[in-house]
Amino acid sequence: MSETQNGAVVDGISVHNFSEKILEQVVHFHVMKLSGGFFLWVGSSPVLSNLAVSMSSKYDSMPLSTLVMGDPSNTAANSLSQRLAKKTKKQVFVSYSLPMTDSNLSLLVENRIKKELELHPEHF
Repeated sequence: MSETQNGAVVDGISVHNFSEKILEQVVHFHVMKLSGGFFLWVGSSPVLSNLAVSMSSKYDSMPLSTLVMGDPSNTAANSLSQRLAKKTKKQVFVSYSLPMTDSNLSLLVENRIKKELELHPEHF
């Protein structure tokens, strides 16, 4: 949905959800496309335990990233938002609410997100 304000086209917020069974665990993905970026929530139950934001910088090849809320010792949201910002060149908000018990899970989750990015780039 787009609208015009002061002669400029402004895109509204669109929502895209998908789920996948990864390592015997159902993982849910919620994407909200924003103007100039997107919000991605990843989890198995409806919890917003952390929030990180990343964006590209003309001064550094690695996107800037910060944890807005949550436990600073859990770097999953920060690192995922940074990698997605680098890949998409957009501002990215990430909430990653999965247990950090298996590093394979994180890798498989990120691969599923990248697959969705390739299949449905219009949602990101």
